Amino acid sequence: MSATATSAAALSTRGVNKRFGSLVVAADVEIDLPAGVRYALIGPNGAGKTTLINLMTGMLRPDAGRILLGDDDITALPPQARVRRGLVRTYQINSLFPHLSALESVTLAVCERRGVARTWWRPLTAYRDEVDEAYGILGTLNLAAVCHRPTRELAYGQQRLLEIALALAARPKVLLLDEPAAGVPRDESNDLFAAIAGLSRDITVLFIEHDMELVFRFASRVIVMVGGGVLTEGTPAEIAADERVRAVYLGERPREALR
Repeated sequence: MSATATSAAALSTRGVNKRFGSLVVAADVEIDLPAGVRYALIGPNGAGKTTLINLMTGMLRPDAGRILLGDDDITALPPQARVRRGLVRTYQINSLFPHLSALESVTLAVCERRGVARTWWRPLTAYRDEVDEAYGILGTLNLAAVCHRPTRELAYGQQRLLEIALALAARPKVLLLDEPAAGVPRDESNDLFAAIAGLSRDITVLFIEHDMELVFRFASRVIVMVGGGVLTEGTPAEIAADERVRAVYLGERPREALR
């Protein structure tokens, strides 16, 4: 269990294990994400980062262990039930509707959450509250100025922000971002992460990212995974100084191994 564990953790795992045949992809994973914290999840390719998010969100079922959202055990719940309880994710590859505007897409997501999406034949004026909420979400991510443009015309960094806006439409308590900057040009990545950092502190954020500069700039804490397990957790400064982490990323041998 992490040193920051509290009874009020927004999301926790307890002894989570998963294997595919002889391949161990999650090994006794125990983490606690305090409410409102911005956590980065890092590790080399194959470390189990996306697998862990799939386990948390119900895309995979653990072989053993528990997953807790607040004080509620959600281990057996299907993905949509977890979304309704406030656990929402984005994916590495976007799945947006290219011909819809950002405002239309987020309004549809708000309507889905409110249970009115099946009455799509009603005039748009009937959904004024939903449109207003969608516009407010886009504004928090600096997308209000482009909200009427077709999604296909948005810069790729803006498209990734639109994915986050769609996730926010579900009113998450915990937001899991699987490589939100994947494919985003460097000059847009900082804006994307600045928008993530500026999200309401009512939302706990865990993001996977390979760019260590972005991790150390925007994460308040970092979890390092290796071989399906948690190697260590700490502040960006602690992780940067950890010889075990350097060994994983740079191939350096820890000093105690050289004695």
